[in-house]
Amino acid sequence: MSSPDFFHGKTAVITGAASGVGRATSLIFLREGANVVGLDVNPEGLGELERETGLGGARFRAIVTDITSREAVDEAVATAEAEFGGVDFLFNSAGAAFRRSPFMEIDDELMERTFALNFTGSYYTMQAVIPGMLERGHGVIVNVASMAHKRGGPGSSIHYAAAKGAVLSMTLGVAREFASRGIRALSVSPTSINTPFQATANSSPEFVQQFMNDIPMKRFAEPEEIGELVLFLCSDKCEFMTADTVYVSGGSGYR
Repeated sequence: MSSPDFFHGKTAVITGAASGVGRATSLIFLREGANVVGLDVNPEGLGELERETGLGGARFRAIVTDITSREAVDEAVATAEAEFGGVDFLFNSAGAAFRRSPFMEIDDELMERTFALNFTGSYYTMQAVIPGMLERGHGVIVNVASMAHKRGGPGSSIHYAAAKGAVLSMTLGVAREFASRGIRALSVSPTSINTPFQATANSSPEFVQQFMNDIPMKRFAEPEEIGELVLFLCSDKCEFMTADTVYVSGGSGYR
């Protein structure tokens, strides 16, 4: 996938590292020899990941962080840069729909929470790592968007689709603004993934089955499949790719 030892000694900041795609991706980058700084609001999940890796303080640093707080994000990134000499990769995995809701029942709190976690958190982390990347002349940012932006989420998740659409647009703009200065920015747009996401959003079994029926492969993506894609996007085998999103759909077109 990449040149031998390409990731060795390089550092990735990964949000949502305590579970799901963020956790899987953290383990994949550690497997390849990278340092990983895992950010999450869940101290128990980060602690479990740290114990599993056995690399706490050496190549894995867990920082309990609320990414909806600019101050907390800036502090976490400063710690990553101080301890590992800089940040080479940023993967924004943290995200949630919080709960399903028809459009006319979306209240201000739900919309604001959804944008704060899915969009603003990515905005804060990107602004925090880009100065160091510019100083070193290289860096890769990968954000999680969603196939939901293609369909719009009618009837259940317009708030989530709108936030992920904003992530996709922001990633595109950042990629083009900094393309000539050594920074690449991409997003991945998955269909449903086999993570706690659906349970967190209080999705009914019928709702989940409807999503499954729309996927020709008749299964959801696994977190490791997304993580391996992120690794490739960050690698030296993908150096001409930026300002794009990669759909991971199992054949689904989200009709």
